[in-house]
Amino acid sequence: MTEAQVQMGKEVPDFTLPSSNGKPVSLSDFRGKKIVIYFYPKNMTPACTNEACFFRDNYGALQQEGAVVLGISPDSLKSHDKFIQKYDLPFLLLSDEDHTVSVLFGVWQLKKMYGREYEGIVRSTFLIDEEGKLVKEWRKVKVVGHVEEVLEAVRS
Repeated sequence: MTEAQVQMGKEVPDFTLPSSNGKPVSLSDFRGKKIVIYFYPKNMTPACTNEACFFRDNYGALQQEGAVVLGISPDSLKSHDKFIQKYDLPFLLLSDEDHTVSVLFGVWQLKKMYGREYEGIVRSTFLIDEEGKLVKEWRKVKVVGHVEEVLEAVRS
């Protein structure tokens, strides 16, 4: 298991990833706003699609609270584009193909499915405040009800 380099109450190190808008996006681009970063394993899979759609459906409320939503997975930008178009996602998806940012947040881990071990993203969400500090984290997220919890935390 990878040890997270981000810590509660501490500033999150800046990072830059290619994004679905065709430009590199850095964490520091959003200074002064709350940032909701959610890591998910794979585009177009049932749980990841549900999660993306829950964030989409609550996006207006999150924006009203001054929050930006960023989805991060190891998928390619081409895959992100299809995902965004198919589900009308209003927020940026970032491509972490080399897992650098996933490792930084400690979400790239050894997983087991059907007796097979492999490395992948453990579904997790992080809330970063206007100063760039990590104020809340949800690890091993269950999709149903999660976005409501995130929205409540953004409001408080």
